[in-house]
Amino acid sequence: MYIQRVFYSFIAAAPLMLMAGYTQAQNSDMPEALEALEAQGVTIMDEFEAGAVRGFVGVVGDQPVAVYVTAEGNAIVGTRLDANGEPMDDEILHELAAKPISDQVWGQLEAATWVIDGQADAPRTVYTFTDANCPYCHLFWEAARPWVDAGQVQLRHLLVGVISQDSPTKAAAILGASDPSAALLENEMKFDDGGITPAPSLPDDVAKALEDNQHLMMTLGFRGTPGIIAPDDEGFIQKFNGMPQGDELIEVLGPRP
Repeated sequence: MYIQRVFYSFIAAAPLMLMAGYTQAQNSDMPEALEALEAQGVTIMDEFEAGAVRGFVGVVGDQPVAVYVTAEGNAIVGTRLDANGEPMDDEILHELAAKPISDQVWGQLEAATWVIDGQADAPRTVYTFTDANCPYCHLFWEAARPWVDAGQVQLRHLLVGVISQDSPTKAAAILGASDPSAALLENEMKFDDGGITPAPSLPDDVAKALEDNQHLMMTLGFRGTPGIIAPDDEGFIQKFNGMPQGDELIEVLGPRP
């Protein structure tokens, strides 16, 4: 199932530009209340049967939400419960929103600038937003070694420069190397001694890549590093903010080798 580990508010969320919104793909009788919600950053994906009210699947950031419109035209955002107090619409939210959200996120990550860590044909791919000076990124790199070395997991590091003054130029040293994967390895192997030697300058293309990665990181709800995106058992995104703890490492990387 789709797992969301980062809380969003309408104001704080930076919504993904989903291509198949309700207003673009369906009819023109959208209630005015939904138009108001869209102006606040809610993307309306689809309509579903909800009895006495009209039910809509919306997305805030990359979190599915249910919106119910009453006969008077008022909108209620929240969870509809049955007589036993159980949520009624989780399955339809999953069906109508989780897959397009996941597909969108995977596509954005694939198109971003990243450095591969592991075998290209590893069966599991995990993305992580990484700062070359981040101690928790380094801990995650160390913790992942058994999976990566066994060929089970390929990490894709989306470098950002947010922690220290020389984080951007260290990223430039990695991205500008003839073998970025080897340069990333050098940074991690020398981490306790200061890591890779920073590049003498920050080329424009590297600065743009770091800016784009940071924007994507924030859009996905991460405010620090590492920000990790891994597939669940169905291939939907699950997100981990910070160094995975305890059994979370299995959720991120899969069964231990």
